[in-house]
Amino acid sequence: MQSLELFASNEQTRGYLVLGDMHWPCAIGAAGFADHKVEGDGKTPLGQFALRRLWYRADRFAPPNGPLPQRVIDRGDGWSDDPDDPDYNKPVRLPHPFRHETLWRDDALYDAFIEIGYNDAPAISGAGSAIFLHLEKNNYQPTRGCVAISRDHMMQLIPLVGVATNLHIHNQTRSFIST
Repeated sequence: MQSLELFASNEQTRGYLVLGDMHWPCAIGAAGFADHKVEGDGKTPLGQFALRRLWYRADRFAPPNGPLPQRVIDRGDGWSDDPDDPDYNKPVRLPHPFRHETLWRDDALYDAFIEIGYNDAPAISGAGSAIFLHLEKNNYQPTRGCVAISRDHMMQLIPLVGVATNLHIHNQTRSFIST
């Protein structure tokens, strides 16, 4: 498998995902990139990370076939983002007694997302959680640290990436014409 690369653009909260000769615009964290991410800092972590699995809402998204393991999201799915939780930066079942994200959302942000293997082997409390490659909203609005692409681009990407694909997030600037 090829490496999926994320390069910065000339805008602090935008970048480009690159796979081979393909590239797609993306949104990144509202506070840019971080060498050392901290929970809630709004930064996208720099480094090389595995892609774990595709999560999706079957009522809103029909993913193309691809090599990533897939998990259908239901109303009881959440993700712990509470540094005091023993299940920090892991999927949890709702209701959950610690602070968490709800994966079944009213907006389309998590209609499909790829779980990025950031801070998960093992999770270090407070070093950042719930870093996903998810769908963008409002013309690539900045994220809270995730990477976001359009629904059409997610459909193009899913068949091309698997667990052997690494996402390499750089703070180097690359310029492309949007596709």
